[in-house]
Amino acid sequence: MQHHNKLYIDGNWVESTSDDWLEVINPATESVITRVPAGSADDVDRAVQAASRAFDTWANTPSAERRALLLRAADLMQAREQELIAAVSASMGCPQHIAGWLQVEGPIEAMRLFADQVGITEETEELGHSLVWREAVGVCGFINPWNYPLHQFVGKVGAALAAGCTMVVKPSEQTPLQDYLMAEIFHEAGLPAGVFNLVPGRGIEVGRALCEHPLVDMMSFTGSTRAGIEIAKACAPTVKRVTQELGGKSPYIITADCDLTAAVRYGVDDVMINSGQTCTALTRMLVPRSRIDEALDIVRTRVAEIEVGMGESAFMGPVSSRRQWQQVQDYIQIGINEGATLVCGGLGKPQGLEQGYFARPTVFAGVTNDMRIAREEIFGPVLCIIAYDDLNQAVAIANDTPYGLSSGVFAKDNTAALAIARRIRAGLCFVNGGEFNYRAPFGGFKQSGNGREFSHHGVEEFTEIKSAQLGAPAS
Repeated sequence: MQHHNKLYIDGNWVESTSDDWLEVINPATESVITRVPAGSADDVDRAVQAASRAFDTWANTPSAERRALLLRAADLMQAREQELIAAVSASMGCPQHIAGWLQVEGPIEAMRLFADQVGITEETEELGHSLVWREAVGVCGFINPWNYPLHQFVGKVGAALAAGCTMVVKPSEQTPLQDYLMAEIFHEAGLPAGVFNLVPGRGIEVGRALCEHPLVDMMSFTGSTRAGIEIAKACAPTVKRVTQELGGKSPYIITADCDLTAAVRYGVDDVMINSGQTCTALTRMLVPRSRIDEALDIVRTRVAEIEVGMGESAFMGPVSSRRQWQQVQDYIQIGINEGATLVCGGLGKPQGLEQGYFARPTVFAGVTNDMRIAREEIFGPVLCIIAYDDLNQAVAIANDTPYGLSSGVFAKDNTAALAIARRIRAGLCFVNGGEFNYRAPFGGFKQSGNGREFSHHGVEEFTEIKSAQLGAPAS
């Protein structure tokens, strides 16, 4: 990675017009590992102008050529997999042996899957005397998160490239390193100049400039609901398309007749992996009141097994920053003050981990759904356990949230679980321990956002639908 001091615009590594910099801090050591330019509104304008110039040619590039390029990019990602793992691990704290399967393998698969969707703009439907087809939406601006930085990068960029869009990408201030690697990969793969542009920087400067730029046709954002609202406001005057993957406070219904040990252990692991910094985390575990004591015993056993650190046997690394660590501590204190029962973990750092932003895996029981720890996204390794008396009450509690990104059900079999899943107002449901699937759409209901990522549904987000009404041919 040779270009941390530059931006990637119009196929070249160029200097920023800003003299400001962003420090990249390793959350496991609290040390600065590099710095990148904090781009300016002028940098954004240069990048958008380049993307605008490149759009017509790229949008009209035959799908076979776009497919070949995406596959070359995926092959290069595979070849540089260890570099991608190291970049994600160093900047956001996920232990390398976990970052491989959690943060990098899936995005490589997703890039290859997007290559199979490039024909979407070459399909025509005949409806009576009309023809209907899809065209690339135009120039896109992307604002990516720090918690799954490569995953969300590929979910946006791969889909947009497949659809024939050009783009300007702003990585998270905390985790820009894998984006620099991806710029190098796209350059080596032969992506035409101007199709992909990288401008790191602060949201207030670079993000706002993207939202307000008149040549940007669409914005895609992943992050907090609060920030998503501001982005939608900034895009409104130019009537941009806006897709957003926002916050969550996802419910996980465990039924009385299921394998309780498997269900509870799955739920604990789901929250604690990535140090709780997962938008889809099943942070509200709903357990039948009749089995609550059994569930708590299983929770204690599983949490006691979790090693925190960066070694080969660690399950949890640090949270991403000092600010995030403090937010987690504040919410743990809120839970204590609200009268929830602290089952495991609590305030402070794990023993022996005084350096680094390490938090203790924490579980609260005796939680009611009106408590702040049950309603607000903590984004840390904190699980809330809520007791319920019957299934109707469980579903009501599950849906009593402003969010609707993810959910989970663990029942005696898939048929029983799916019947419950259909009653939950969320865009995603993990049934009986199911895993994330890059062939399926991802996105939320309510204040968890709009639009979908991955699969052909994700590619469709980056297209406009056009129809042509045919008249009778001249005689």
